[in-house]
Amino acid sequence: MESALALHRFHFAFTITFHYIFVQLTLGLGFLIFLMKTLALKTGDERWNDAARFWSKIFAINFALGVVTGIPMEFQFGTNWSRFSKSAGGVIGHTLGMEGLYTFFLESSFLGLMLFGEKKLGKIGHWLSTAAVWIGSWMSGYLIVATNAWMQRPTGYHLGPNGEIILNSWWSLVFNEWAAWQYMHTILGGIVTGCFVVSGVGAFYLLTKKHAEAGKCFLRLGVPAGALAALLVAFPTGDMQAKLVARHQAPALAAMEGHFETAKGAPMAIIGQPDVEKKRLDNPFIIPGALSFVVHSLWDAEVKGLDAYPEDTWPDQIPLLYFAFHIMVGLGTLFVAVMGASALWLWRGRLFEAKPLLWALLLFLPLPYVANTAGWMTSELGRQPWLIYGLMRTTAGSSPHVSSGSATFTLLGFMGIYSLLFMLGLFLIWRELEHGPKPKGETPAGY
Repeated sequence: MESALALHRFHFAFTITFHYIFVQLTLGLGFLIFLMKTLALKTGDERWNDAARFWSKIFAINFALGVVTGIPMEFQFGTNWSRFSKSAGGVIGHTLGMEGLYTFFLESSFLGLMLFGEKKLGKIGHWLSTAAVWIGSWMSGYLIVATNAWMQRPTGYHLGPNGEIILNSWWSLVFNEWAAWQYMHTILGGIVTGCFVVSGVGAFYLLTKKHAEAGKCFLRLGVPAGALAALLVAFPTGDMQAKLVARHQAPALAAMEGHFETAKGAPMAIIGQPDVEKKRLDNPFIIPGALSFVVHSLWDAEVKGLDAYPEDTWPDQIPLLYFAFHIMVGLGTLFVAVMGASALWLWRGRLFEAKPLLWALLLFLPLPYVANTAGWMTSELGRQPWLIYGLMRTTAGSSPHVSSGSATFTLLGFMGIYSLLFMLGLFLIWRELEHGPKPKGETPAGY
């Protein structure tokens, strides 16, 4: 059963990680397309409309792949996590159901109007359709995050006579404090991804001297928005999320930081290698007192280490959790530096000729995907060994009658199908990048 449980966990991790490749760009790109349409209305510059049409095609491809890879996750709650679904289905069914019935259909319905209705809707109507797509994607994101936030910090429930979890307060589920900060952090992470994709493509066009005017438009929008989003991801949203972890999941914070021993004036390790067997951090490069300051806003405050908690409450993959957290933070710091420098050069009117920065923006294009994935790994690995924190352990939530062989069979099938979908997506997106933005007269008749 232990091997089956590991396969169930890996199967869901693979599915949701692959799905989130597309989700994060949807969250950022929908907002940026809305800004492009807003700039087109405000300035009358048709280049912004051309940019919005171009990125709408990328959005549509990304959205389609997100739908195809997202639907199987709903079924995995039943196939791989039946005991969890039986116990908590009455709670998480609210948010997941609303996401599917309301926000997904809002987003998908108006996506059709955004793609094919510009002529019939007119300028204002088409601008409103992009707003609906953007708002729908963000509302969908909130309901999914609220579901996860309840698993991180369950509120508004009581246990029934057979151990089932019964919801007391819908408001506590939807407006969980954890959900608010986690959602803002997630949305800003998506905007960072969208901005690096838009800016990276703009840099590519300038470096290759193809569609140079469009590339300049992409950089004028992507760089300032990306610089602001990168800052806000770190503070206040990242900072507040870390404080919630410290308050409600203290063993997870200690594991993320490689903090094994309780100490006053606790240092923060920038790098190091956790040795769980010997309960120490090898070769650390530390900042004295920094962890105490980050957690308690006092340089000499006590921060409890893993030694203060029973080992059966420790996260079960401490090295992976530690490195995922540090990759996320390290890349986030680099994003601030690259976008900040690019914004400064853009303000000075020198970015379009600054090849080192253009190359940096291009080469950094895939890294927000790594950072967002590492961030979700930090969140999910930190919650272990709990499926619902403090309420249901992961070992108690899986499907008891699904063998390791069956789990392996479906996992391999998913990997094969998703690999084909990924290659198809790359081909379609690369084809659009090769064609580049086109003036209105050269676009398909639906526009």
